[in-house]
Amino acid sequence: MDGKNCDIASSLVSPGYIRQGSQALDRRKKIIKSLLSERRLPKIDNVGLGEREGRVISDLVRKRHYGLSHGIGRSGELSAEQPKAAGSSLLAKLTNHLVKDACGIAGLEDVGKALTIPVATGMALVLALMALRERNPDATYVVWSRIDQKTCIKCISAAGYMPIVVPLKLEGNALVTDVDRIRSEIERVGASRIACVLSTTSCFAPRAPDDVVSVAKLCKAVDVPHVINNAYGIQSESMCKLVTSAWRKGRVDVVVQSTDKNFMVPIGGSVMLAHKHQTDVIDAVNSLYPGRASMSPSLDLLMTLLHLGASGWENVLRKRQHVEMYLRNTLQTVAKDIGESPLIIKGNDVSFGMTLNTFGSNASFLGSMLFQRSASGARVLVPGKTATQQRWELQQKK
Repeated sequence: MDGKNCDIASSLVSPGYIRQGSQALDRRKKIIKSLLSERRLPKIDNVGLGEREGRVISDLVRKRHYGLSHGIGRSGELSAEQPKAAGSSLLAKLTNHLVKDACGIAGLEDVGKALTIPVATGMALVLALMALRERNPDATYVVWSRIDQKTCIKCISAAGYMPIVVPLKLEGNALVTDVDRIRSEIERVGASRIACVLSTTSCFAPRAPDDVVSVAKLCKAVDVPHVINNAYGIQSESMCKLVTSAWRKGRVDVVVQSTDKNFMVPIGGSVMLAHKHQTDVIDAVNSLYPGRASMSPSLDLLMTLLHLGASGWENVLRKRQHVEMYLRNTLQTVAKDIGESPLIIKGNDVSFGMTLNTFGSNASFLGSMLFQRSASGARVLVPGKTATQQRWELQQKK
């Protein structure tokens, strides 16, 4: 880190903090110079003093975190500079810039801001919904295009709202967005009482990604915020294009995605994205986050992106497309061989399925059998089965 690089770093972190780090580097250089030129024991007369924070007693823990123990942010906001940890602040801001660039490479264009948050997707959605309350404190409801995942309904409840569940329409073998029903629910309740419409791109077959473009146009027309749950979506070129089209043609306030599902890092982080002309919800989340935050999710993401580089990231995305095609074709062959029908849903390239009619009551055992054979992530859906989440009951229809 020479003088020129310190000057460049001053464009990301306040010059005063960078100067402090530069002075520490200069002191170390002087000690080395003195040692080499005088060949005597160096005089070290600068003793640091610190507070209770940032002290790590275990060498193993210190090494695991590379000595970055002060975290990021301050009590004011998540991305605020931390005076005692200018290096962490610099790395966190750099991570957000690299994430933005990686999203562009993946096909998600016109990103105005990217914010890496040290909570997983569900809690990130909670923060987004809570941030919307500042705009409309009288809002009571979130209009939610149904997806059978407990996290989605829990995040609405945790943020203090009531869900208005909009069922999907069956078109062929696919469950698709009922945009007309979303419109009628907004008209029934009144736009002023709705915090947002919550739509989803990445989902389990036979559900198709929500028609986020039509939803975005509707939200723009009725002046209702629109939040997109894009948990798996950055890895999918088609979903990136879908989100890009949505915020170009309509209203999208914030898009939330998982770091582990898209960038192959440990679970515990998420990324919020906003269009270049509408970043106020991300800004509100940044200010809403209380206290300091863990550096680990940002550091994991930064290290991974630097490990990959632009060409490595492009290669990962290409390899995923090849594997997706292989899975799609193989599943169709297997389904045909055993007398079942594949569920290949248009627009959904993150999840594939097949019917299990010939298995009868034994179908439910397939999930555990696959898991025991190291095939994780497979789900067996049994018609008529219900799941209770707090006061709501979700039923899988035939």
